[in-house]
Amino acid sequence: MSVLAANRAAALAALADPVRRAVYDIVARAQDAVGRDAAAAAAGVPRSTAAFHLDRLVEVGLLTVEYRRLSGRSGPGAGRPAKLYRTVSGELLGSVPERHYELAADILAAGAERADRDDVSVAAAAASEAHSRGREIAAAAGTLDAALDACGYTPATDEHGTVVMQNCPFHALTARHSELVCAVNLALVEGLLTGVGDPRSACPVPRDGACCVEIRAAGTRALGEPPTQTETPSP
Repeated sequence: MSVLAANRAAALAALADPVRRAVYDIVARAQDAVGRDAAAAAAGVPRSTAAFHLDRLVEVGLLTVEYRRLSGRSGPGAGRPAKLYRTVSGELLGSVPERHYELAADILAAGAERADRDDVSVAAAAASEAHSRGREIAAAAGTLDAALDACGYTPATDEHGTVVMQNCPFHALTARHSELVCAVNLALVEGLLTGVGDPRSACPVPRDGACCVEIRAAGTRALGEPPTQTETPSP
């Protein structure tokens, strides 16, 4: 699991506690930063309990902390600044196994726009967008392993050097729109390879419960794939 996925998983797990979720909702609904006393009163729990849950939500990245004197006064006698909490801006998108539906949506939307602009099919335009996005991700990641990890593929290399993707980041979409999404998936991996200058090929190999793409060197067959007419089977 990537670092990003691990962080999201920790955040999602933190919200599974009902008291912690209630404390989070109190802060999320507030128009200003919330202190420990206010959170405890709103949740109906002791201040120490509220403080524990608030700090745990900070640890997993769901809340941020600021310090401010609630009285508005400053100088001697104004008291110590209070520790206040507010939600981190942005969305919590995550699942275990890791999915990247936001990436798929972005690629498909950009592909639809390109199809209208260039008068090509949506499938061709989406694949082109996926390839471009793959090159960008790979360039930013620096290595193929890092790029595959960033996309949520969970790659594993078998004894033949074939990279098998243990996880499909677009899993739910492939069940409903397999032809389009699997083509986008293949183009994305091809873009990752291009982005890091890897000479291997991305090959469509549908598998139940896993990604439909493998990365193979030239002449390498998928597990169970029969030899071609020009190849001689091993005795």
